[in-house]
Amino acid sequence: MLGFLKKPVVVTAEINLSLVALTVVGLMSRLWGLSYPRAVVFDEVYYGQFVSLYMKRIFFVDDSGPPLGHMLLALGGYLGGFDGNFLWNRIGAEYSTNVPVCSLRFLPALAGALCIPLAYQILVELQFSHCAALGAALLILLENSLITQSRFMLLESILIFFILLAVLSYLKFYNLQRHSSFSGRWWFWLLLTGVACSCAVGVKYMGLFTYMLLLVIAGLHFWHMLGDQNLSNVSLVCHFLARGLTLLIIPVATYLSFFYVHLTLLYRSGPHDQIMTSAFQASLEGGLARITQGQPLEVAYGSQITLRNVLGKPMQCWLHSHTNTYPIRYENGRGSSHQQQVTCYPFKDVNNWWIVKDPGMQQLVVSNPPRPVRHGHIVQLVHGITTRYLNTHDVAAPLSPHSQEVSCYIDYNISMPAQNLWRVEIVNRESDTDVWKTILSEVRFVHVNTSAVLKLSGASLPEWGYRQLEVVGEKLSKGYHQSMVWNVEEHRYGKSQEQKEREVELHSPTRMDISKNLSFMAKFTELQWKILTLKNEDTEHKYSSSALDWITMDTNIAYWLHPTSGAQIHLLGNVCTWASANVAAVVYTCLSLWYLIRRRRKIYDIPEDAWQLWVSAGQICVGGWVVNYLPFFLMEKTLFLYHYLPALTFQILLIPIVLQHLSDHLCRSLLSKSMFSALTVAWFSSVCFAYRTFSPVTYGEPLSVAELKDLRWKDSWNILIRKQGH
Repeated sequence: MLGFLKKPVVVTAEINLSLVALTVVGLMSRLWGLSYPRAVVFDEVYYGQFVSLYMKRIFFVDDSGPPLGHMLLALGGYLGGFDGNFLWNRIGAEYSTNVPVCSLRFLPALAGALCIPLAYQILVELQFSHCAALGAALLILLENSLITQSRFMLLESILIFFILLAVLSYLKFYNLQRHSSFSGRWWFWLLLTGVACSCAVGVKYMGLFTYMLLLVIAGLHFWHMLGDQNLSNVSLVCHFLARGLTLLIIPVATYLSFFYVHLTLLYRSGPHDQIMTSAFQASLEGGLARITQGQPLEVAYGSQITLRNVLGKPMQCWLHSHTNTYPIRYENGRGSSHQQQVTCYPFKDVNNWWIVKDPGMQQLVVSNPPRPVRHGHIVQLVHGITTRYLNTHDVAAPLSPHSQEVSCYIDYNISMPAQNLWRVEIVNRESDTDVWKTILSEVRFVHVNTSAVLKLSGASLPEWGYRQLEVVGEKLSKGYHQSMVWNVEEHRYGKSQEQKEREVELHSPTRMDISKNLSFMAKFTELQWKILTLKNEDTEHKYSSSALDWITMDTNIAYWLHPTSGAQIHLLGNVCTWASANVAAVVYTCLSLWYLIRRRRKIYDIPEDAWQLWVSAGQICVGGWVVNYLPFFLMEKTLFLYHYLPALTFQILLIPIVLQHLSDHLCRSLLSKSMFSALTVAWFSSVCFAYRTFSPVTYGEPLSVAELKDLRWKDSWNILIRKQGH
């Protein structure tokens, strides 16, 4: 039993010293002098605000993408002891002593450094030589743009890290399945593929492009497996289920977990929660939750309510009325009812309160027990302060003549009878007997006489309407639209029948006892929809560019400029590497077309295993470049050079692949191989020269005016030159 103790326990390990050396050098290139400059650099002004909000647990919405990247940046701040107190108001602002600059920039820099050994291993797993893998790693190491982007509190290096990790994991899994399917290592790499894909998407939606590419490649590989007669039907089903679980279900679950952590951390009300629904706002600590806690859940006859439009565009607003009436005639000569104005007002106000009245009874208080209003019930809405009834009729709305005017009825005795009956339709009901609920129910008000639906048009009224938003009766309502949907935000049970007592009641705050919380899935769905649909107005930026400018690097971005010396940092790539990457892509495409045409004619220029290697490399590298680059031609957003970096990374991996292929299969003689090797060495020397030439604006070294002018290799580059430079 104890025989194993008679022999020593021996652990053997293979250490790839090249890989270790690449990792160490990569860490040095990205981490050296990380706290310099101690000032806000370019988009740090943007991401830093979110880090501060994380530190203070304040909710925010960022329409640029999911929360994982922001959380990783915030993790760096947390580990460095950042308290969130810094005003991220301008690029170049000096960091105060409480900001742990090195800690905030550490994780992006670490991710950028780890991309170097990942590039090496990807080419090894693609079955290329150690020399080619080493070349790929060195090209990533010496790429100035990747160094610059990874040394600051930005997300691209983290995105590229997860993309490369996903590719490497899938390749390791694929190479294992030939001889050890369903082994522990097989499951590990397959699972890591799905998690890494989810993390890439969780950092930026651009990660979705590589995720879809890997899904397509996995689908093609499985399609080839179907033709393998050695695999049983049960084995094929198991393979299919394993891929479905790890590449679809687990990534979705992982993606949801990012939002779960995000929403758990950000539980306090802040400046961004106003764009969310009332229910979402009420789930946050402070803000609306302070107002709505303890409100009655069920709306009853006699309830005093405020009605918020669900659309929230062009701004959040509440159904509102005041004593002023519509003009007798508008500027264009059209007439109005001259009745009391009804608008949508973007601020909390006592004139936002309405009373839900039973048309068959005169009382404006809640009975005991309360009689709840249900889906399909007919109600009247009485304006709390003026006690006039919400009304619509066949009079053209002020700014939307195709729709009906909405007013509060004034009896002028001029043959314009009251039309103030509204049917309550609960849009998100579970059954036709659902009760109208505070915050949770989304309702439409359908006018009984004309079937018009109460709707926010979104247009701003002229001065006579105090620039408030127009509310209309939409006569031709085609289906559901959020502008027609309202929800009760503030709610109390009315107790005072006398008008003066009721006015005092309307001015008093609502009760506060308990809070209502949304489920995680409800909050996730709403937040995800806001991220996808909320778009800031894109304005032309000084350093914005088109996707066509990226290939030839006709553009650059000035990230930071020292206020006195000539030191500055630019997002500029290694000119030789970018040009070589473009040449490699063209050579690969032309050679592939040539091989395909020749193979169609039954002429095989290279062995079959070399052809399969060539195709596999193209699927990953060319496919990765295509899916990460071409979609930007379809995007209507402000684009910057750093958007090209994921595509560029795949293109750089292609360079040593093409070089090895040319050496192995096109250089037939010893002389041609020697000449090709010499040219490769000369070319790599030029890459090193370009890296060293532009490293001053990569790391922010002081430069004289003459040195800065020498760096302007292209007239389109915006190298900043000041007279003070020395």
